Amino acid sequence: MARAGSKARSQYRCSECHHIAAKWVGRCPDCGTWGTVDEVASVSALGGTAGTRAVAPSSAAVPLSSIDPGSTRHFPTGIEELDRVLGGGVVPGSVTLLAGDPGVGKSTLLLEVAHRWASAGRRALYLSGEESAGQIRLRAERTGCTHDEVFLAAESDLSTALGHIEAVQPSLVVVDSVQTMSTTEVDGVTGGVTQVRAVTTALTMAAKTSGIAMLLVGHVTKDGAIAGPRSLEHLVDVVLHFEGDRATPLRMVRGVKNRFGAADEVGCFQLHENGIECVADPSGLFRDQRPAPVAGTAVTVTLDGKRPLIGEVQALVADSSAGIPRRATSGIDSSRAAMILAVLEKRAGLPLGKHDVYLSTVGGMRLSDPSSDLALAAAIASGALDVPMLPDAVFIGEVGLAGDIRRVTGTDRRLAEAARLGFRIAMVPPGVTGAPASLRIIEIADIARLLQGVNRIAHNGG
Repeated sequence: MARAGSKARSQYRCSECHHIAAKWVGRCPDCGTWGTVDEVASVSALGGTAGTRAVAPSSAAVPLSSIDPGSTRHFPTGIEELDRVLGGGVVPGSVTLLAGDPGVGKSTLLLEVAHRWASAGRRALYLSGEESAGQIRLRAERTGCTHDEVFLAAESDLSTALGHIEAVQPSLVVVDSVQTMSTTEVDGVTGGVTQVRAVTTALTMAAKTSGIAMLLVGHVTKDGAIAGPRSLEHLVDVVLHFEGDRATPLRMVRGVKNRFGAADEVGCFQLHENGIECVADPSGLFRDQRPAPVAGTAVTVTLDGKRPLIGEVQALVADSSAGIPRRATSGIDSSRAAMILAVLEKRAGLPLGKHDVYLSTVGGMRLSDPSSDLALAAAIASGALDVPMLPDAVFIGEVGLAGDIRRVTGTDRRLAEAARLGFRIAMVPPGVTGAPASLRIIEIADIARLLQGVNRIAHNGG
């Protein structure tokens, strides 16, 4: 039995692999990661929690039905696409973490948020540890985000930043970024695991006690994960990922965690020299506008979170000049494309083994939804046979290794979006019901039927 006076000792745990060490080390002996070992709660020498005893609660527990839901009311930011992802806006006392690659437009978006917030008669404070006040002023003038109720402070010390919050008394605080903030109360370098966790904890406590909505900018690693420990995501209420390719103006804000709404919403934006703007109907960005149909193209409807988006797949099939045929993809998973090529050759008898195949999407769109398999197969078959597909048709379905076409989730929303944009024909797997009246449904049971349809179009033109 454990003795009542067992001496307590500390433990040190790695935030990456959760390995427990008896003393602090700079590098985890298990996974080899540097700077991830931190002290955890003290435990007794025999494994029990030291000195744990029941205490009288400061406030009594109340029935769930008696709690006022108005305490989590959303306040719109004024940016519709961002409010869509947040579930209606920001909640007072909440902490939102916005992470993304350098240069993707995080600071531009949040400066626009502060401007819209101030334009609604509320006060905002922008704390920057990365740029000087003059640099932010230049961006504000370029994007038209100057306002007397937007206060600015270039500060990287946590205590001074908290002093700015008390002095300004804002209802919204933007911290750009949490990795540049530091505190003297804990050890570690700026941006390290210990510092980032301490800064985020302090800012979260400030938001909860004062009722201020806090927006934090977070850096990401080369793998796309939020820099710092995974526990950083558990400290905040909302986690958003800001994604985009520098080669295109398209930007997407994707919800990862949301305690006040759905966590699978997506917001679309376009980044320009003069700022960032919402794209309320992004389907037009993912389609190539041309006066006449072209062989090797097919249109699908993908679901990004809950949002249906129209996307166009393009395929170019050409004779190979080398001994090994080339396979190149852009915006399409290469392993998925290789599977579709194999199914077309084996199950439909389409000779592709000696041809180069190039596959791409339009507008920087990335297709990872299996529902785009049928469109991908249609584009490849159309390109190989040099037969344009019907311009007002969409292809929705997953292709199996046996060549069968399977149904996908959210088909009703996909078909409704296709009908709204003027499409008249939908190529879908058997058994799909609930299609809009304006859509003609053509059921395709397997990949061989698809090829027969392409051949029929080649012979009679429709």
